[in-house]
Amino acid sequence: MIIEDVEQDIAFTSVLGLIPSDLLKDHILSVTQVCIQAMIFEDVEQDIAFTSVLGLIPSYLLKDHILSVTQVCIQKPRLVTGGESFSRFLQDHCPVVTETYYPTVWCWESRGQTLLRPLITSKPPVQYRNELIKTADGGQISLDWFDNDNSTCYMDTSIRPTILLLPGLTGTSKESYILHMIHLSEDLGYRCVVFNNRGVAGENLLTPRTYCCANTEDLETVIHHVHSLYPSAPFLAAGVSMGGMLLLNYLGKIGPKTPLMAAATFSVGWNTFACSESLEKPLNWLLFNYYLTTCLQSSVNKHRHMFVKQVDMDHVMKAKSIREFDKRFTSVMFGYRTIDDYYTDASPNRRLKSVGIPVLCLNSVDDVFSPSHAIPVETAKQNPNVALVLTSYGGHIGFLEGIWPRQSTYMDRVFKQFVKAVVEHGHELSNM
Repeated sequence: MIIEDVEQDIAFTSVLGLIPSDLLKDHILSVTQVCIQAMIFEDVEQDIAFTSVLGLIPSYLLKDHILSVTQVCIQKPRLVTGGESFSRFLQDHCPVVTETYYPTVWCWESRGQTLLRPLITSKPPVQYRNELIKTADGGQISLDWFDNDNSTCYMDTSIRPTILLLPGLTGTSKESYILHMIHLSEDLGYRCVVFNNRGVAGENLLTPRTYCCANTEDLETVIHHVHSLYPSAPFLAAGVSMGGMLLLNYLGKIGPKTPLMAAATFSVGWNTFACSESLEKPLNWLLFNYYLTTCLQSSVNKHRHMFVKQVDMDHVMKAKSIREFDKRFTSVMFGYRTIDDYYTDASPNRRLKSVGIPVLCLNSVDDVFSPSHAIPVETAKQNPNVALVLTSYGGHIGFLEGIWPRQSTYMDRVFKQFVKAVVEHGHELSNM
């Protein structure tokens, strides 16, 4: 295991006032030594918190806990593919999917990874160019472009690779994971465009319609628009969480008849029923479900006047879970007879067999947003265009690694290697 920038991380944490630098240094170096000696970790009690590492328990107890972790926490991801060609392509050009993933030693548990990732990871500065495009129903979609005009690898804008990015449930182009993808794409010389769902990025809502992961019409509009601007440029897409669900549902519906040459998804919820059930467990509801519900309510309440004829907004604002919100608002907005009808249509596992271009899907099996039993492993084995990369740990959009994971995550490395592999060696996939 290689630990980088320990002194810098110590200084950063000390500046934050979390703990004296000398004490922090002693503990980090102690933990690092144990990590190097053990090299293999296993799950420990979930109530072992970050504060345990920072000096709130004796070092010998910490060492005992770390050494008790055997061959579960740190191991290679499971690569599941439907064909030998795709598997060989990934091993040759995207080797990160077969390398051992080392989750952050003090934060390997799912909820910790999920909660801390947006607080710890940096937010690289990105200067966007905003574009509003019209939709067939009279609405508008906000696109945030990173043109990368300083690209030295692809100075001709007509052939500069374009990456379409789809954020999560209430996310926008400002999310840290989106900013990291753009930063990595900038290094490669690529152009990026972020698809902001209707009504979430500050633009006016012109029609009484928002978004859901089952309805792919807006995504189809965006893909057609972007491709029409740069028809000769390699065109890929990457979706995170709900953005990945939307992307997979689109790919499953359209099959190979898409201008996208490949796609990647991260922390997708494969079965909406299973996702909802998991998030309604008491602790998960307290940590995630209720907060996301309030975010959804806030998003639609900004445009409350647009929905009063369609839904009972007072009833919507009393929802206490995502399922209640979807039952009272989303399913009604998109014309579903029941919430079960909507959740069935929204689940991408049903359409995975119809995906017609190479797609790489990264999930952690400890993700409380997407339970491992709902990951469609057997379906993936039947489609030569699909590859699942399953880590034992990583949480939901977490995948933190290193002692102080501010700069890059395992998810970031998978994204960068995969898009580069497709752009530079995509011709090898043409015969899959």
